[in-house]
Amino acid sequence: MSAEPAPPITRDHGVFLTGTASWLPRQVPVTEEVEQGRCAPETASASEMLSVTVAEGEEVAAELAVRAAHRLWQLPGCDPAQVGLMLHATCFEQGLEVWAPASYVQRRALGGNRCPAVEVRQASNGGLAAMYLAAGWLTAFRSSSSVLITTADRFALPSSDRWEMDPGTVYADGGTATILSTTGGFARILGLSVVSGAELEGLHRPGEPDGPAVADYRRPVDLTSQKKNFLRLNGLRDTLAAIEEGQRLALDAALAAAEVKLADIDWFVLPHFIRKRLQSNYLRPLGIDLAATTWAWNRQVGHLGPGDQFASLEHLQHTGKLQPGARCLLMAVGAGFSWSCAVVSIEDPAAR
Repeated sequence: MSAEPAPPITRDHGVFLTGTASWLPRQVPVTEEVEQGRCAPETASASEMLSVTVAEGEEVAAELAVRAAHRLWQLPGCDPAQVGLMLHATCFEQGLEVWAPASYVQRRALGGNRCPAVEVRQASNGGLAAMYLAAGWLTAFRSSSSVLITTADRFALPSSDRWEMDPGTVYADGGTATILSTTGGFARILGLSVVSGAELEGLHRPGEPDGPAVADYRRPVDLTSQKKNFLRLNGLRDTLAAIEEGQRLALDAALAAAEVKLADIDWFVLPHFIRKRLQSNYLRPLGIDLAATTWAWNRQVGHLGPGDQFASLEHLQHTGKLQPGARCLLMAVGAGFSWSCAVVSIEDPAAR
């Protein structure tokens, strides 16, 4: 059994991000969340969030991906008829049981396209994990010109309490859609890696960490108590060391594949965690300046599950912050455990 990470995607694979779009519902001010009793004042203050995107009505999460995809088709080079594979990355419930949300998105966003449509369940790492799979597909099947990646999640009571489910993260509703292709785009993938750490799988479920999974139908979902149980049995120091090792392996592999150093990165596209968690997980260990991240925007949105990186990249485009030749480092982590890192070079910010 190999202990080495899977081979990274490199510049030589010739894979581009052709376009990316998102659909985010209303940004609800944190003050309104507090006034309505949905968030405790001390929790709001500690988060330093300004607002969070919250879907209304009964719409299922997958519908948010459909809306993002329809926006994507308005961009140059993004054609639903050219899609040879569709991957739908999710973190939480999509709205219905015994249902294929990927097929729903395919029908509503791709019409009669009969390409494979597959759901990717790798928690918050699902977006970049899907990008890795998409790049491999494009490399293997050169006749397939593009892959559509969508993400969507909705975190609502009674299933989840976006403010209390996982301290350090404020969960938000929204969908994204991204096209990868071998025919060019606004950014080229220079290095992309995915690393797994299954020894940490028990960190996000009840029961004995080394034993079989135990069904848990309690709602809302409580990740805090599950983490405490894991840490009680495995220790905080060893757990943090394993997390840091996995993240470092993914980062080193992506940088090496891209043939760049951390100092060469212009923008760091990180998970939409609260600032305290960003500081402990990324900024302090890697020496990243907060100004080189999208935190100023992230704190108006919240954590979109697997969609953070694509939504933030689109934000950088729309605000004119991406210049030709700029290098962006996309980083993701998901329960399971898995980590992804992608180094992309901006070719033409207007080609989207």
